[in-house]
Parts: sequence; structure tokens; C-alpha cells
Amino acid sequence: MEMQKEPVRDLQLHQVLRMNEGDGDNSYSNNSLLQLYSKSFPECITMADMGCSSGPNTFLPIWEVLEAIDESSRKLNRKPPILQVFLNDLPGNDFNSIFRSLPSFHKKLEEEMGGQFGPCFIAAMPGSFYERLFPPRSLHFVPEIPLNKGNIYLAKTSPPGVHKAYLNQFEKDFTAFLRSRSEEMIPGGHMVLTIYGRDENNDSSGKQSIKNEMVLEGLIEESKLDSFNLPFYGALAEEVKDVIRAKRSFTITRIESFHVSLDASIDDRCRDTMDKYTKGKYVAKRLRAVTEPILARHFGDEIVDVMFQRFSIKIGEYMETFKGAYTIHVVSMIKA
Repeated sequence: MEMQKEPVRDLQLHQVLRMNEGDGDNSYSNNSLLQLYSKSFPECITMADMGCSSGPNTFLPIWEVLEAIDESSRKLNRKPPILQVFLNDLPGNDFNSIFRSLPSFHKKLEEEMGGQFGPCFIAAMPGSFYERLFPPRSLHFVPEIPLNKGNIYLAKTSPPGVHKAYLNQFEKDFTAFLRSRSEEMIPGGHMVLTIYGRDENNDSSGKQSIKNEMVLEGLIEESKLDSFNLPFYGALAEEVKDVIRAKRSFTITRIESFHVSLDASIDDRCRDTMDKYTKGKYVAKRLRAVTEPILARHFGDEIVDVMFQRFSIKIGEYMETFKGAYTIHVVSMIKA
């Protein structure tokens, strides 16, 4: 008798674990995105991307929506709708650089979706997203905005949604990289990668405080700071391993993490004679070479000199008290 109770309980559980029936306010048919899409399939879907900036990630939210709509259209055997996209950011944003990239975006849309998707019209909507931007009841979709208030990249103070957004993009990009390499390499071939990363103890909030100080002094608008995120992600070693294992095209033979001093590339003969501010200028110069274009595009050329002048002082003082290092992961793997 005791053995018969489990199947009965399982049956009762399956009877409860079902979608809400009918077509009421709380029904599955009126609350599933796919179902709503199929019931009210519009000829044109209007989307707004709040805080689009003008860097390499500007078109990513649009592409995510295009792929989702395309997949739903195929499942429903319906012709894809027209997509109207409004890119929103502050008036000082470099919208011209976005528009210059449109031909390559449309070419990618044509190549990857085979010309099946409806036209995609993209326009700018300058202004603060803390204020009204659009007519009433005019938008179908606004992607989630993970506000990274007070930070310009991932830090310990960043909310979980920001970490998830960065991690999702890393997983997508790294998976695409592995997919390409797996097609190019022979079975049993070896690949060694050096990947910029982080460990659980990394915290960049001190370096980011420079921007917050400039906000307090009125040199940078707070909304500009909050709407900006550098497209750099230092993955944990476990996150790197998870992506490789999920792809199943490579077998990890070894992975090690190293802490590299911020002033490691300075000649040993010069390092010991340098004062902290000279070292700070050296580190700031290297960072500027990588980040200046995107910082200048968002905050303006005139403010970049001030940013890095302050950063060189701050990082020099930091390195005098703490060693100061970044993390790299070295991964050795074999093509399956």
C-alpha cells in the first residue's frame, strides 16, 4: 500500500502543475508572450532602446528582438512584421556614428535572416529617459534596462541584473568564438587562450569613483554616467569553463589564473626609480589607448583629458598602498 502512494501523489501534482485555463486576465493565453504575439500579430512592432549609447553594442538589443520575433514567426508560420526602432540617449550622444553603421547592420540582417524578415526602420529619439519621450500607447516593447548607477562597468556595487547582462553577453560572444574555432581546427588540435578575467576579490569601485567625483563637481551629468557601461567583462574562471563545457567542442586540459601587476610592462630598471605619479601616468596611458574612443564618444572629447589626468593620480596613489593587479586566465584545450 505504501508503494502506491507515490504514483498517486505524482498524479495529483501533475494535475496542479498546469497553465491557467480559459481567457481571463490571469490565463496563460493572455499572459504568454508567444500567445499574445499570435493573437494580436501587428503589422508593425514599435520598440524603444533606452540608453543606446553609440558603441559596438548599440545594435545588440535590436538583434535580440529580431531573433525572438523571427523564431516566433516561424513557429506560427506567419510573415514577420515590420520593426520600428527608436534609439534613445541624451542629445549629446553620437547618433551620426550609429547611422553610418546602418548599412552594415542591414546587410547582416539580409544575410542571416535570408531576407525573410520585414523591413527594420531605425530612428533616433534624443532626450533623457527619465522624462516623456513618446506619445501615449505607442510602444510595443522596451528592453529591460539594467541600471548600473554610479558605475561604468561591473563592480561589487552593481545590481544583479547588470551582472547578468554582462555575463549573458560574454557567454554569447565566447560561444560564437568557440564555434568558429571548432569548425577550423582538426580533431585533436590544441588551442591555448589567454583571457582577461577576474576573481571573486576584484573590485573596481575605487577606480570608478573618479567619475562620481566629476558628477558632484558638475563636470559630468549624472544621467550620462548612469547610461554608460564599458563593453569589457572580466569572467571568472568557472564562467570560462562553463561556456567551454556547454559547447562540447573542446576538452579542457588545463586552466590557470594569474595576477599580473598593473605596472608589469614597465622595464624593471625603471620601475624602482619611478615615483607613484609617473607610474600612474604610465598605467593611465595604457588604459586610455583602449578606452578613449568610446569614452570620448559618450562624455565628449573635452572631458577625457580631465578624466585620465585624475585617474593617473588616483591609480598612482592606489598602487603605492596596494600592489594593484588584474587577472588573466590561461586555458589549454583540445578539439574533440
